[in-house]
Amino acid sequence: MKKQDNLPYRFESLSDAHRVFGLPAPKHPLISLINGVHGQVGLPQSHVLSFYKISSKPKLSGKLKYGQSQYDFDEGGMLFAAPGQIIGQNENENGVCSQYTLLIHPDFFLGYPLAKNIKQYGFFSYSTNEALHLSEQERETIQTIFYMLETELNSRIDHLSQNVIMAQIELLLNYADRFYKRQFITRKPVSSTLLQQLEELLNDYFTNEDSLSQGIPTVQYLAGQLSLTPNYLSDMLRSLTGQNAQQHIHHTLIEKAKEKLSTTRLSVSEVAYSLGFEHSQSFSKLFKSKTNLSPVEFRQQYN
Repeated sequence: MKKQDNLPYRFESLSDAHRVFGLPAPKHPLISLINGVHGQVGLPQSHVLSFYKISSKPKLSGKLKYGQSQYDFDEGGMLFAAPGQIIGQNENENGVCSQYTLLIHPDFFLGYPLAKNIKQYGFFSYSTNEALHLSEQERETIQTIFYMLETELNSRIDHLSQNVIMAQIELLLNYADRFYKRQFITRKPVSSTLLQQLEELLNDYFTNEDSLSQGIPTVQYLAGQLSLTPNYLSDMLRSLTGQNAQQHIHHTLIEKAKEKLSTTRLSVSEVAYSLGFEHSQSFSKLFKSKTNLSPVEFRQQYN
């Protein structure tokens, strides 16, 4: 397991992962459910997967971080990772036991709707400090699904086996999605604080005219300022306001544009440039899509 030039170790196959875990080769080349890996002995601290990974942990040691705030947690939860994602670069999971670890190669989904739909589950790109924390009842539900998966994977294969396993995986992901939405609601005071910080960030960005030198703020930039992953920020905002992070950026852009169009003599091109647009046509197109008026038509209302 050599690392060259300090590059993350790349797991190319499920067999490779089983070898590192010190386990027998997987029964299926594209899916494996590991029951009771403790401490992840030998797991490279920084590594990249070529498959999806879903871990159920009875305990999550350490602190849960939401933005700049940290919260103690002792209960179990779930962690998700997608192919190509660097794991362990900033966080270290070593020493934390996994009750279940489900590994799924993307090819296992071929021919099924989940091959495309799995990208809709944003939590696969959350970081470790944005883990899903489960209540006792939720944990029982998740463990039941893992048990069903384990039973099916250890049963004799027939022509319906993959259909059943796919249905169970989809059930697991839908419950995880539901429980994350519950987590956003139960931690609403924390989420509301982050929403306020986001609005202040956007307001300062345009007020200080950072847009002149840096362009329109990106979701990645805002998430980084709040110490969150882009998908977690968008999913959290959607649960609070019904809008994702990109829609919040556009909303602020339009409000700032309305202010400039109604209170200054700047041309439409100058307004667009001041907000970070390279081309005024892009600004006019966005403005009309959000207000049903062109910038010129909007300005005429005030003359």
